[in-house]
Amino acid sequence: MNEKIILLVEDNKDDEELTQRALKLNHILNKVIVVHDGVEAMEYLNATGQYEKRNPEELPQLILLDLKLPKLSGLDVLKHIRTTPHTQLIPVVIMTSSSEEEDIVTSYRLGANSYIRKPVEFTNFTKAVQQLGLYWLVINQSPPLTR
Repeated sequence: MNEKIILLVEDNKDDEELTQRALKLNHILNKVIVVHDGVEAMEYLNATGQYEKRNPEELPQLILLDLKLPKLSGLDVLKHIRTTPHTQLIPVVIMTSSSEEEDIVTSYRLGANSYIRKPVEFTNFTKAVQQLGLYWLVINQSPPLTR
């Protein structure tokens, strides 16, 4: 895989735009694939459904995953990611507005690499995205991802 792809799993258009804007402001120019629900996320990762023509070897370098998703929850998506051999090593950062202790604990138990509560204020959100990009896409040494 030549290009480091970010998979953004986000159903809220405002949060999607905010994340995309924060990435651009921080010069994180990676290709961002946006899916809007848990089922679409699974189709993308497994190269099925509307993504069946996608090269299954091109997996994202990072998944930014919301928890409160339609059709299939973020926790169910995370569980599937961690139990599927070709996706289990992809770093998953939970980015959600939920601060419920149960969501935090369950996310880590299911294998989340990080849990970030979406800041409401744009400047703080931009700083969080900058740090995410710097760490997960530049500094972190990921294992090779193969199908």
